[in-house]
Amino acid sequence: MHLCTQRERLIPILTKVCGVVEKRQTLPILGNLHVHAENGMATFSGTDREVEIRTRLAANVIESGEITIHARKLLDICKAVNEDAEISLKTQNQRVTIVAGKSRFNLSSLPADNYPFMESTIGDQSIAIDQTILKELLDKTAFAMANQDVRYYLNGLFLKFHERGIISVATDGHRLAMLEQLVDLPIEEPIQIIIPRKTVYELRRLFDSDAALVHLDISSHTLRAVIGETILTSKLIDGRYPDYDRVIPWLADKVAVINRENFRQSLLRTAILSNERYKGVRLCFVQNELILQAHNPEQEEAEETVEIDYSDVPLDIGFNVAYLLDVLNIIDEVQVEIRLAESNSSARFCGAGRGDQTYVVMPMLL
Repeated sequence: MHLCTQRERLIPILTKVCGVVEKRQTLPILGNLHVHAENGMATFSGTDREVEIRTRLAANVIESGEITIHARKLLDICKAVNEDAEISLKTQNQRVTIVAGKSRFNLSSLPADNYPFMESTIGDQSIAIDQTILKELLDKTAFAMANQDVRYYLNGLFLKFHERGIISVATDGHRLAMLEQLVDLPIEEPIQIIIPRKTVYELRRLFDSDAALVHLDISSHTLRAVIGETILTSKLIDGRYPDYDRVIPWLADKVAVINRENFRQSLLRTAILSNERYKGVRLCFVQNELILQAHNPEQEEAEETVEIDYSDVPLDIGFNVAYLLDVLNIIDEVQVEIRLAESNSSARFCGAGRGDQTYVVMPMLL
């Protein structure tokens, strides 16, 4: 195999594919990329056997063939050479020679025949979605996914497709994020899938593509997403996602409206003297005022008052400040609406006027 291409065109391709390759792996070949050159196109593939990314670019293919190359070393070499360099990849006797300007590198390789590609099955459903819609669904909810929870189905993001739109939900048992996008879909029965945490983040990285649409091919165990010249294939989490409707306090009738940035800055200041382990902060809702309080085992205290629009009965409730900040960082609206029931009940947050988004944070005892 022998191909040549410009550094500025190769690096974005390698960045996409290398993201899926784990730094530590049980099989040495999983640390490599598969490269296939033929008919003026170079295809690069990477996998960890759970997620696979494959993309391609036009290149000067002098000799067709395929090989595997160490992913990180190849990317680091391409980043280190001159910006205007032309990069040549040539294989001989299971060795790869990389030439860029006056630089020359010789890397060992592994046979391409042994590369563990994921099976690409034909999905039961195919859906084309505007990239901006799917991007917002993931961006606005992914932060609430669990990480290495024993309840494996929480270590991912739940997507429900129905004929009128898409619902995205993520929760780790302490907070929940839900967003609904209304869009007409050509499906007869609702489709529910749980996308693994790593797949969600890899998909979000691929959304920088110029492609307007994302084509999803969904089967019972796998998801295939096509974005421009890039194809992501992933296993799905096999499990039943919890009934998220049951944990959302739909009947919370006490409403407070507050400036998002003022609230966020007040939380950051108050949290300085919160317990370093539990990060608790008390919110005291009184007539048109929110009093934030925090204290720690050293008997230090912080208190701050913020103006809000609130006219119901006084209510005190404690939260993990990190969970509140996560919600405020994801909301774009100037004003935030907070719906409360009582001191020991979860609170519901959303951007003012955004009935399509719901963020739930469970209270904590202070």
